[in-house]
Amino acid sequence: MQTSDNRTQSVYLSDHVRVDTSNQLDADKDCKQSYSACDTEVHDENVKNTCKICKRKFTHAGWLKNHMRIHTGDKSFSCEVCDMKFTHSRTLKTHMHIHTVEICFGCKHCDKKFTCPSNLRKHMYVHAGERRFCCKECNKKYKDPSSLRKHMHIHTEESCFRCKVCDKKFTCSSHLRSHMYVHTPGKPYSCNDCDKKFRRSLSLRKHMRIHTGEKPFSCNDCDKEFGCSDSLRDHMHIHTGEQRFCCKVCGKKFETRSRLRTHMRIHVSKRPFKCKICEICGKEFTRLKHLKHHLRIHTGETPYCCEFCDKKFMYSSSLRIHLRMHRGERPFCCKVCDKKFTYSASLRLHMCIHTGARPYCCESCDKKFTQKQALRIHMRTHTGEKPFGCKHCNKKFTDQSSLRSHMRIHTGERPFTCNDCDKKFTDQSSLRQHMRIHTGERPFSCRDCDKKFMQSSGLRSHMRSHTR
Repeated sequence: MQTSDNRTQSVYLSDHVRVDTSNQLDADKDCKQSYSACDTEVHDENVKNTCKICKRKFTHAGWLKNHMRIHTGDKSFSCEVCDMKFTHSRTLKTHMHIHTVEICFGCKHCDKKFTCPSNLRKHMYVHAGERRFCCKECNKKYKDPSSLRKHMHIHTEESCFRCKVCDKKFTCSSHLRSHMYVHTPGKPYSCNDCDKKFRRSLSLRKHMRIHTGEKPFSCNDCDKEFGCSDSLRDHMHIHTGEQRFCCKVCGKKFETRSRLRTHMRIHVSKRPFKCKICEICGKEFTRLKHLKHHLRIHTGETPYCCEFCDKKFMYSSSLRIHLRMHRGERPFCCKVCDKKFTYSASLRLHMCIHTGARPYCCESCDKKFTQKQALRIHMRTHTGEKPFGCKHCNKKFTDQSSLRSHMRIHTGERPFTCNDCDKKFTDQSSLRQHMRIHTGERPFSCRDCDKKFMQSSGLRSHMRSHTR
C-alpha cells in the first residue's frame, strides 16, 4: 500500500515533469530524471503561489508554505537521537540515514553511495559531463539548477535570507545558517590536544587535521595534498589560470570572490578588524586572520611547537621554515652557481653577488646596501638613534644583534668555539678574526706596499706610516 508521503511525492513529480520536461540527462539511461523531489520551484508566469521575499514560484500552496519555513526559521521536525532540528520532514528522513548507517543509493559508474536519491541524481552529472544550465547574463554553465539559482544572485544582488539578530543579508540559506553560529553563545566543541574551542563540529574536525597531519584532499595534476577542500579549490586556479573575479576600480583579477572582497578594502580604505587589547597600537586590519595573528604579539601565544627542539612559534609558516634546519632542506637554488639555500631571503641576498646590485642607497653618505633592513640600521649612525638598551649597564646599541652580543658580557656566555684550540668567543666575528691565526689568512692589503694584515684595524694603523 502506498503511503501518503509517497503519493504526495509521485503527484508532485508528475506535476513538476508536466511543467518542464526539457531537463533530462541524455547521456545516461539511469538518470533520465534530473529533478529531485525536493526541487519544487517552477518558472510558469501564470503560477500564483509566489514567495513575496525571494519571488520563487510554486504550483501548490502547500509547497509555498513549506518553502516559507526557510525565511521564518521554523524547524518543526526534530531528530530523537541527537535533537537536531529541521525545516522539512524529508530533510529529517535523510538525516536519519546517518544514525541508521543506511546507504541505499549506489552509483553504477564509481560505486559511490548516497543516503537519498536526489544526491545520487546530482552526482550523476559528474559522469554525464554536462553543464546544461546556462546563465543568460555571463554564459557560465552549471550541472544543476540549484547552482544556477545561487549564481544568479551575483547579477541581481538579491539577498533574500536575513539574519534576525543583526539584519545581515545573504544570497542563500546555507550562508545564513553558517552566519548564525556567530550569535550562538559558547563554543561547545573542544580540541583534546590544545584545548582550542569551536562553535561547530565541522570546524573542530578541520582543526584536528593540524594535529594528525591528515590531508585528505589531493590535486590530480601535481599530487599536492591539502587539509581542507577550500585550499584545494584555491590551489586548482594555479593549474587552470582562471581569474574570474575582476576589480571594477583597478581591473586586477582574482581567483576567488573572497580575495576580491579583501582587495576592495584597499580602495575604500576599509579596515574593519581593529585590535581592542592594546590602546597604544590601535592597529587595524583588512582581514580577520591578520588581526588574529597580530593579537598573539599581545598575548604571547605560541601554539606551534618544533618536534625536534621544542622551540615554539606564533605562526605555522614560521614553524615550517624553522623545520628546514632540522631536515636539512634547501629548496631555494641559485640558477647561476647551483648553490642552495634554506630561505628565499638568503637566495635573494646571494643573487646580489652575481648581479652586483645594491638597490638601497643612503642619502647622507651614498653608501649602498643589498637589504632595506641594513640601510635602516646604517641610518642610525647618522641620526644617532640607539633604540636597543642594555638592562644591566644602560649601554645602548643601534641594532638588536649588537645588544645580544653585548649581553653575553654580563651572562658570561661564549657560544662560539674554535675547533682548533677550543677557545670560546661571545660573537661570530671575533671567532672569524681568531681563526686567521690558525689559517694564516691576511685579507686586508695595503695598496701602496702590498703588505697584508689579519685585521682592518692593523691596516688602518699601517696606512698612517705612508701619510707621515
